Amino acid sequence: MPAQPPPLADLAPGVSAAGKLDQRDIEGLAATGVRTIVNNRPDDEDPGQLPAADARRLAEALGIAYHHVPITAATLTRADVDALAAVLAGAEQPVVLHCRSGTRSTLLWSLIRLREGADPSALVADAARNGIDIAALPAIAARLA
Repeated sequence: MPAQPPPLADLAPGVSAAGKLDQRDIEGLAATGVRTIVNNRPDDEDPGQLPAADARRLAEALGIAYHHVPITAATLTRADVDALAAVLAGAEQPVVLHCRSGTRSTLLWSLIRLREGADPSALVADAARNGIDIAALPAIAARLA
């Protein structure tokens, strides 16, 4: 049975968020034409998690650019937002951002969109339509300001 891509939350044309990825998920994403993966999970967040170095080797062997911008909600900084913005500025689409559930990746992407003038209420509502709760977005943005 061929690898299937994981469920994706569409954030914008060419940019999606996903939960945790394993080898079969990365293979499935490659089969659908994903060109860039951004991992927002710190290594060893969960037992048995695919380490970023192994995921990078696999993704690159499949022709996918791979970036590791690990974050936690408690330690999120402006530098983390800057790092993802820099990756996205040069990333070939389609791009899949991922973390454990897709929430942190969506939050980080939304912080970039806020810098671009997006409405925070609209970002929270869009995420909710994808089953992702980023209601804390305004408070986190204020903390990082």
